Amino acid sequence: MPTESLLQEFPPVSTEAWEEAIARDLKGADYAKKLIWKTEEGLAVKPYYRAEDIAGIDHSCLESGDLPNLRSARSSGDWRIREEIDATDPEEANRAARQAVAAGAEEIAFSSVAVEHASDLALLLANLEEIPVHFLEADERVLRLLMVRLSKHQASPRISTSFDPLTNLDFAANVVCTAPPTLLPFTLHGAEFEESGATATEEVGFTLAAGVDFLASMQSRNVDLERSAASIEFSFAIGANFFFQIAKLHAFRLLWAQVVESFGGTRPSPGARIHARTSRWNKTIYDSHVNILRGTTEAMSAALGGADSITVAPFDACYKMPDEASSRLARNTQILLKQEALLSRVADPGAGSYYLEVLTDSLAREGWKLMQQIEATGGYCQARAEGRIQRALEQSLAAKESAVASRKRVFTGTNNYADPSERALDRVDSARMTANRRATLGFEQLRLRTERHAAATGKTPRVLLAEFGDVKMRTARSTFAASFFACAGFEIVTQHFDGAAGIEPTDADLIVLCGSDAEYLDLATEVMSKLQALGRKTPVVVAGHPESAEQLLALGVADFVHLRSNPIEFLEKWQQLVGIKD
Repeated sequence: MPTESLLQEFPPVSTEAWEEAIARDLKGADYAKKLIWKTEEGLAVKPYYRAEDIAGIDHSCLESGDLPNLRSARSSGDWRIREEIDATDPEEANRAARQAVAAGAEEIAFSSVAVEHASDLALLLANLEEIPVHFLEADERVLRLLMVRLSKHQASPRISTSFDPLTNLDFAANVVCTAPPTLLPFTLHGAEFEESGATATEEVGFTLAAGVDFLASMQSRNVDLERSAASIEFSFAIGANFFFQIAKLHAFRLLWAQVVESFGGTRPSPGARIHARTSRWNKTIYDSHVNILRGTTEAMSAALGGADSITVAPFDACYKMPDEASSRLARNTQILLKQEALLSRVADPGAGSYYLEVLTDSLAREGWKLMQQIEATGGYCQARAEGRIQRALEQSLAAKESAVASRKRVFTGTNNYADPSERALDRVDSARMTANRRATLGFEQLRLRTERHAAATGKTPRVLLAEFGDVKMRTARSTFAASFFACAGFEIVTQHFDGAAGIEPTDADLIVLCGSDAEYLDLATEVMSKLQALGRKTPVVVAGHPESAEQLLALGVADFVHLRSNPIEFLEKWQQLVGIKD
């Protein structure tokens, strides 16, 4: 049956009909509170989108390769697998790079190699003639060495660096004018914004403003626009908000094309070259294999967003030097996405998605406004020098960290659903653990403190969750309390009691009563009386915050744990009270 005939069997449903159905199902509940998602970017995301939502969006019909390069600079969705090499010795780094290439890497990034002379550079790049190479720690000296080498080796593959041109604009202008075509000398680092707390809008707006400052500075030094635009790569860190990360890259490509055109660029002008890497901010040292899942979805976002090259960090890189197995897993994540999931076959398979197109348009509009605000007050460099960029990032970061601390933003295995029996102390390098700002560091420090105490004393503090009374309430509250105290690595014991009898003889370091509000006063009266009679000083905590809280405190109840409790502050206090001092 022809498609047209098949579709005629299903009459169209109007938006009004959908809204009427939703209103019936809500049964009077507030539509906005129930179904509209207010994002950290300040956007209001609807529960569904239709063709009418993108009717006024001009870029939704652009194909890959079309200016303004919204989809990708390529006709397919292929990207390069970039692998970072940590070795410092040039010969060792070269050997590791060649092994990575043999195993599937398509681009190499040297992160900490020491290049002092041209001979070091020759050793480092030996037998890598066909592979693009990136230098993550390049300074002016390394750039000069690269320029000399590439001027003598015209057939070399593209070499790029992470040198920030805004640190020395006169030097940057000289490099743009004299660099060989195989050198991509500069990177503007949008990734730093994501890992400093920026929203997606701020990432786009700040990175765009940095690019505008660079082009304006080059133009004021009479440097050719096309050469200036072709001399920079943009780096972005890809976080967990899957569709927003795709739209972020789309929006930036669109806006960068507008910026280049506004400076007088003619078509075809160089589109934005984008390198994306998985975010460091959301990686955890506990339940660390979840990092593999996080890295996979982030790599998918980067690929679907049209990144030119992608780095997936090994799952254990946040707490130790990655080993061969974790590096292989990281590399194979991209190989699977390319060769088995076939994400490289089509450029922007999400093109035409009503939701993605609206997100892209929203982030582009808000990012452009932010860039204009920065330009109106003196530009990016001035805003950074005056601390305005940093203050905005601190405000956004505080909101994110508050969401993590309150467990509104869940990190599985760390601030919720933690396995209290897991141990990480022996595998953590404290220097790597704290090298980058990460969301869960506060919770991880709680767990490690408990581990150090257990290693020193041979005992992990034990929490007894004493269930009693109403089945629904006791189960809900003991489940909550178990997850809450597990975040500090305490040993959790859950036991049902018919009354106070049996609770007080336990060897727990802390007793948590789990029942209904109406039952707490009678039970606590009996429990506290029995504990006092036995001369025991085991602290008692109530799960919840009942109306009888004042009376319970008068009886000797030590504390209350509930949804409004700040986990880190609460657990730090109780670590000290049960004898954990470090």
